Amino acid sequence: MYDKFTDFIRNKQRICIIQAENPDGDSLGSAIALDYILQNSENRLYCPVDIPRYLHYFADWSRVENEFDYLADGYIIVDTAAGILLSKLLDDAAIRNCLYNKPVLVLDHHETEDDLDFSHEAIIETLPACADLIFRIAKDQQLEIPVEAAKAIYAAISSDTLGLVSPSVTADTMRTMANLIELGVNPAELDETRREFMKKSPRILDYKADLIKKIDYALDGALATVHIPFEDIQRYSDEYNPNVLILEELRLVQGVAVAVSIKTYPDGKVTGKVRTSLPIADKVAGYFGGGGHPYAAGFRTYDTSYDEVVADLVGVVSRLMEESNVEREQAV
Repeated sequence: MYDKFTDFIRNKQRICIIQAENPDGDSLGSAIALDYILQNSENRLYCPVDIPRYLHYFADWSRVENEFDYLADGYIIVDTAAGILLSKLLDDAAIRNCLYNKPVLVLDHHETEDDLDFSHEAIIETLPACADLIFRIAKDQQLEIPVEAAKAIYAAISSDTLGLVSPSVTADTMRTMANLIELGVNPAELDETRREFMKKSPRILDYKADLIKKIDYALDGALATVHIPFEDIQRYSDEYNPNVLILEELRLVQGVAVAVSIKTYPDGKVTGKVRTSLPIADKVAGYFGGGGHPYAAGFRTYDTSYDEVVADLVGVVSRLMEESNVEREQAV
């Protein structure tokens, strides 16, 4: 079923595994797990930005490099097939040349359309996590899954499913987790390590309080947004991702159907993380050229402002909520 994967890795002495420029638990765990499964000390792990501190509970996170491997025989991109999430790579002429002229394989689990404009193979399935796809590939192709890989896969799936409680979780997901435990994963041990790294300093807790005070509401409280300016990104991101601090708090406010944390940058870039209680997050993000899952998605846009993005959000969220209500009424 996944012969495309083994065909790709065959006869390659050195592969570079690439994460997008917004690393999360799934992309990091997928990259680490894939590296262990390939069992090649010549392979490299690459991400164009530093791995944020809150993800340091992943063993081997420090092996991810910022220096691109131009000498690799091929590249595997994990957890995205969206060109906008690879803009840091594609804006670099030397990296772009490598991706355009060497073999590339994309492994992804999002419903967002593959829009990469360079030649590549792709294995894309709608699953709770990219790490879930990597587990299925390894099992199908009878590749050994070392315990280190199993731990990374377990942590990655847990991260992308909010601890196995997101709507994307199925009975198959739970069977995968059981298989990983049989391979040697200790869930309690992993979670203890995760919670240790998720602890907040008093400074970060004070900042979280400031963020909560900055929340704006629209559409009678159904849309909640918060602005994270570049100054905050510089000041706090190395210690704790502001999105992680605030998004779940937003989503859990009574009456909120759509929560969006919005970061703004000096170059005109605006990014948004979307969490919803209705299956419309991917459509909200899609309006801005992004994508993701029905309940969790993201976008990036340029040459706009926070106020303009919020104004657009009000319009698109209002429309999507109306459509969702109509669909529910028709279903009844």
